Order: sequence, then C-alpha cells, then structure tokens
Amino acid sequence: VDLDTAKQELEEFIPHVRSISDSSIRKMAGRDLARFKQFKKQGIAVKFGRFSQKENNQIRKNVEEFLLITGIDSAEKLLFTSRYPEDKETINRLKAEHLFCEKLSEGIPRPWRLIYYRARKMFDPNNYKGRYTKEEKEKLKKYHALHGNDWKKISEMMSRSNLSVAMKYSEIKSAINYGPWSKEETQKLRRAVEEVIRKRIETEDANSLSSSKKSHREILIDSEKLYQKLPWTEIEAKVGTRYWRQCKQKWTTILTNKMTKGQQLYRGTKGLQAKINLIKRLYEMKVEDANEVNWKELSNTIGDVPKAYVQAKFYKLKVSCVPFWQKKTFSEIIDYLFEKKLPELEEKL
Repeated sequence: VDLDTAKQELEEFIPHVRSISDSSIRKMAGRDLARFKQFKKQGIAVKFGRFSQKENNQIRKNVEEFLLITGIDSAEKLLFTSRYPEDKETINRLKAEHLFCEKLSEGIPRPWRLIYYRARKMFDPNNYKGRYTKEEKEKLKKYHALHGNDWKKISEMMSRSNLSVAMKYSEIKSAINYGPWSKEETQKLRRAVEEVIRKRIETEDANSLSSSKKSHREILIDSEKLYQKLPWTEIEAKVGTRYWRQCKQKWTTILTNKMTKGQQLYRGTKGLQAKINLIKRLYEMKVEDANEVNWKELSNTIGDVPKAYVQAKFYKLKVSCVPFWQKKTFSEIIDYLFEKKLPELEEKL
C-alpha cells in the first residue's frame, strides 16, 4: 500500500493519523491495517487509552503461547532482547519465523505499537523495585548529566524500567517543594494551564478566525478540555517548583472548587450521601474493570466535578474500607463495598 492510500485507509480507525510520522504510518499499514479491517467486520472498534484487565490477560496469553511455540526461555528475553546480546540473533530469527507481531496482537483491537509497549511494561522485572534509595537518586542525576534523556540507556545502567527512571527524574530534577502551595506557585500553575489550553484552542481555530479577532476574543470551551489530556510535563516545566503529578492534583482541586462554587461536597452528611450514591452507581454498572467505568457520568453522583476528583474519592474508599483490596478484582471490590460498607454508611447517615 502506498503512503497516501495507507493514510486514507488508516484514518477511518485512527482519526489523528495525519499527525503521525510517515515511517510509523508505513509500519502501521503492515502491522495494523488488515487487523483493523477484520475487527471492523466483527463490529469491534479500535481502542485507545488504558488497557482493561481482559486485554492484559490476552497479552499474557499471547506471550505465554509464543514462548511455548518458540522455546524462548522467558518473556524478558522475548521483549528485552537487547539485554541478552549472546542470544539476540537466535531470538530475532525465532520472532521473524513465528510471526511475533501477529501473535502478540492477536485478539486485541489496538495499534500494535501500543500493545508492544504495554507488554514490555507488564513483563519488565525492573518495573517493580520499590522506592529509590538516596544512592540511586544521585546515580540517576549523574547518568542524566552524561546521557540526557536517553532513558533506555539510563534504565539499563540502573536496572529500572524506562518509564520508572524518566518519572523519577521528573520528580528530582529541581528543588521540588512538597509543602503547601504558595500563592505564587498557584498563579504560575493557573497561567501555565491557561497557556496550554489557549494554544490548543487557537491551533484548532487557526483556519476559522482572523488573527486580530483571535487575540481579542474570549475563549469559550467545554469543561472536559479543562482537565483531559493536558500536557503535564510541559506544565510542570512552567511551574518549576512542583513535579507533574502535584500539578495535576492541585489543578483538580482548583477546578473542583470553581465548579462547585467552593461547597464542601464530600463532608458531613453530604459526604456520606455521596459515598452511598457512588457505591450504588458502581454496583448498578456491573462492569468487570475500572477502565470500563464512565467516570464523567459518575461525577454527577457527587456534583458537577472533574472525573479525576471522583476517581480519587473511589480510590480512597477502596483503600480505607476493603481489606486486601490489591488482591481483589474490580468487581470483587465493588461487591464488598455494596454488601459490607453500604449498609454501614446508610445507618450512619
């Protein structure tokens, strides 16, 4: 398939395809297009965003089956071949012979590249090594000074995952403040968020308004745009004294106060009622995985609040009320809250 035809055909499944590099589009035409068409015939849409438990299980199954077929020792050897230079040639030959790309993505309606990244995250033994020691933090600073943002190289030197070292460096790269937010920091955060939202809206509107009108008009935007898919690392850089997760949490708090006009929605009897409504709605949804929950719709059970606020409240509820919640499935957590916690909350109310 030539490049223009590939772009045209992929656009049906991936609306933002024209913003992707040509080399990536060529790979997607080879790895994804036929799969996407198959899924379309079955009435299954291509998915993005967080992977569900069902999809994670399918990745595990695909990896385990591929290891059985090829006799490769471990998932780490399969997905992190460069860590095993002496076996690299053999592993790559087996991957080509047994169609690794097709086998890994079997039954998962997503771009192959995203499935591959997810598999690497799931099977990387360097991904779950607990807190960083002081010595590791110093090493990370030193390696970054030498190699910049080459996270692949740094992760190998530190025996941590790429994502882990990149996120940790984001936290420690400057004098990060962990105390209460100052007025100045809050203003910087507001300005930073406004800048990125304005830039995004003005780029979208570039063809529909003259620049003179654009610079003077007030931008009216959907509330979703105020908190969904904001570039938090860019905002972190503009704020300067907080890392991205702190910025995101603070912005959610600011938005919640604005949207609720400062009402205490989650305190006293209102708080009890909100917890009751939240548990009931989650139970009624009968979903198997947190990724299938429509959090925006759920936010109305508490009030007009950002969905991140509801997710945070649910997290607090399960951690404080459900024993051994880490070992339970999402539906088991909801059943426990409904059967054990709900009567207690209703009595208290």
